[in-house]
Amino acid sequence: MPVPITLLGSDELKDELHRLKYTARPEVVAAIAEARAHGDLKENAEYHAAKEQQSFIEGRIQDLDGVLSNAQIIDPTTLPKDGRVVFGVTVALLNIDNDDEVTYQIVGDYESDIKKNRISISSPIARALIGKEIDDIAVVKAPNGDIEYEIVTIKYGS
Repeated sequence: MPVPITLLGSDELKDELHRLKYTARPEVVAAIAEARAHGDLKENAEYHAAKEQQSFIEGRIQDLDGVLSNAQIIDPTTLPKDGRVVFGVTVALLNIDNDDEVTYQIVGDYESDIKKNRISISSPIARALIGKEIDDIAVVKAPNGDIEYEIVTIKYGS
């Protein structure tokens, strides 16, 4: 099944994969070899920590390989600018209740990062926004009740 991802998100995942394969993996292999040289492996905390780190790195490499092999890369700059909220756009929202304004980019599940204001296409906010236009009201179902956002701007591309 294709995994939607922005061009930027794809590049970031490729960079992470490269770093893991060509920097982190060799470093942890060296750490394991050094810990082995210290003798008894049963009571060697450095060895066990390095093996655990190796397991994490290998698992992450497999995850990234899987995501990238199934990625449907979408470049937001090439999307038709028809005034609707779609995958990859950056949208500014106004909370109707408290006049707070927030800006989000709608991205794939593997590149979402709330600290960077990137929300997953499968999140409740993104689902409420898809297909809407500027000045439309999107109602987001939240645990504490519905939140209404007015769409202020829609930006295609970075």
